[in-house]
Amino acid sequence: MTDGAWSATRPGLAPREVATHCPYCALQCGMTLREDDTGVSVHPRQFPTNRGGLCQKGWTAAELLDHPERLTTPLLRDPATGELRPASWDAALDRVVTGIRAVQQDAGRDAVAVFGGGGLTNEKAYALGKFARIGLRTRHIDYNGRFCMSSAAAAGMRAFGIDRGLPFPLADLGRADTLLLVGANPAETMPPLVRWLTEQRRRGGRLIVVDPRVTATARQADLHLQPLPGTDLAVANALLHIALTEGWVDRSYVAERTTGFEAVRRSVAAWWPARAEQLSGVPVADLEETARALGTGGRVIILTARGAEQHAKGVDTVTAYVNLALALGLPGRDGSGYGCLTGQGNGQGGREHGQKADQLPGYRRIDDPAAREHVAGVWGVPADELPGPGVPAYQLLDSLGTPDGPRALLVFGSNPVVSAPRASRIEGRLRDLDLLVVADLLLSETAALADVVLPTAQWAEEDGTMTNLEGRVLRRRALRPPPPDVRTDLDIISALAARLAPDEAAATEAAARFPADPAAVFAELRRASAGGIADYAGISWARIDGDDGVWWPCPTEDGPDTPRLFAERFATPDGRARFHPVDHRPAAEEVCSAYPLHFTTGRVLAQYQSGTQTRRVPALRRAAPEAFVELHPDLAARLGIDDGDPVRVTSRRGELCAPARLSAGIRPDTVFAPFHYPGAGRANSVTNDAVDPISGMPEFKICAVRVEKA
Repeated sequence: MTDGAWSATRPGLAPREVATHCPYCALQCGMTLREDDTGVSVHPRQFPTNRGGLCQKGWTAAELLDHPERLTTPLLRDPATGELRPASWDAALDRVVTGIRAVQQDAGRDAVAVFGGGGLTNEKAYALGKFARIGLRTRHIDYNGRFCMSSAAAAGMRAFGIDRGLPFPLADLGRADTLLLVGANPAETMPPLVRWLTEQRRRGGRLIVVDPRVTATARQADLHLQPLPGTDLAVANALLHIALTEGWVDRSYVAERTTGFEAVRRSVAAWWPARAEQLSGVPVADLEETARALGTGGRVIILTARGAEQHAKGVDTVTAYVNLALALGLPGRDGSGYGCLTGQGNGQGGREHGQKADQLPGYRRIDDPAAREHVAGVWGVPADELPGPGVPAYQLLDSLGTPDGPRALLVFGSNPVVSAPRASRIEGRLRDLDLLVVADLLLSETAALADVVLPTAQWAEEDGTMTNLEGRVLRRRALRPPPPDVRTDLDIISALAARLAPDEAAATEAAARFPADPAAVFAELRRASAGGIADYAGISWARIDGDDGVWWPCPTEDGPDTPRLFAERFATPDGRARFHPVDHRPAAEEVCSAYPLHFTTGRVLAQYQSGTQTRRVPALRRAAPEAFVELHPDLAARLGIDDGDPVRVTSRRGELCAPARLSAGIRPDTVFAPFHYPGAGRANSVTNDAVDPISGMPEFKICAVRVEKA
């Protein structure tokens, strides 16, 4: 129902409405929810990021609030039948606590792990990290944002000393004279953002897209570079090579605001355009035209996204584009810069406050003694009681149930059975656990494997904050309370902390230490983040309400926030940005006679992430009902495949089966599948689990496969 009408009715309900934000991507479009006796309806709201626009996912977001498949009571697996059966909260929580105690008593505190999600509010992300470290005393916590932003985050930290997806307001995109999008398809992943691209071109700006496929975004571009998957780094180095040759490098900026340029200059000397063309397939003329547009434009912005980042060399690839931006003098210049398009709704805030294996709130490093002292002081525990760093998401998931890995896992807001690389292997790891607990609003493919399933509140049933792709902290407001037997994640964390306590007095203290009230949690988050890279100390809910959000860092309530970073200095000890020489290296798995084709994945307009929610919305299911395999007509003809034929894509790790979709918009040496679907069409049964050595990002975007008619 694209008008946002709700399917259920509530006779006699007093009308009410609330201003909030869409539950899906990091654009966090403003919307108003209205509820009366006819149901809940969604209305676009004039907000700076979306300016009254919503995509089909946003319009239909309220349809899940009373979906017939919604979880409304805890479920316990019956040991006799193996089935999940309804249970009371007392029984479910007792089973969780009994299992945690048994596992930790037998194998130590690190035998229990926590896996979070980039869609959790800041309050929930903060509470989950705190619960793992002082409630469970485990080092093992990470989250699905590791599969999203980690490579760009690591590159940003080592270049700028800070990780904020966009270090400038989104509106700058509309002012750019040249805008380079690398591995980004916002026309399908965050459609309201396209308004800024339209404005940019209306003003006479040039849009250049780098993508192996002719996507909906690439079709709007003035110039489309179509490289072989996994060669974006070579393209970036060639662009910088051309900029150096043509004299477009901003020498005064480089001298005054950066360090390390000379090593990068030497490293890109070997990346002449013809070499990059031979490797990537991008013509020399297109490389030269792109470099000219970047080097001679007035306001220039370079953006990367998952297509460039989800590789075993993702950090180096992003670094190559950061090097290019720095050499051109873009970061910190009005209307120009480098940025990354964050994917998940709270992909930015979710990684700032403790869900990542190596971080504490405020984007502090967990191995930094001063950071440990500060956060431990806020939490009221000795610093030496905080565990050390854990391991990144895929390494954590792949260790589950093994002799040296965790034997119990608590999952909040994630569905790794569909979203993790080499998913069949991860599904097996989850089955090997002594205890799997999943908190979710629907029975996801991961929840279906759980020993205990805990029903959680939806986005319209709880207050909290989210941080969008600009670093703007926003308010999520509850329209109504959750159903009677459904709890919020904060309620669940508080209850588990209390039940894990050794006695009644300790249980009371634990419940107070882990409040279920999101306002109280945010107040503590502010103190814990104070002085950190992501400083929220000056951000209050009242200030957010009055200002259409507040940009971090914001250290004081009566001081300014920071919509633009880097105007005067970078967040490094000496205030200078860092160049880092990086070189192209092949994909972790190259094609061969047995697996002669490249495989890549991505999203489609009507679905989101693992599809747990969007696949249950009728209009979205009709628009994109099933997985497909996109391949070029020339490749299809060679393989004897017609449009719509069932095809099998096989890698060294597994296979997927789905109908063929022929498209001249994909390279003849590459096939594509969306990753939203489970079962036979699960794209991540095929993907490579090789990871970036710095970020832990798996190589989702390229592996070697063979394709045949099924």
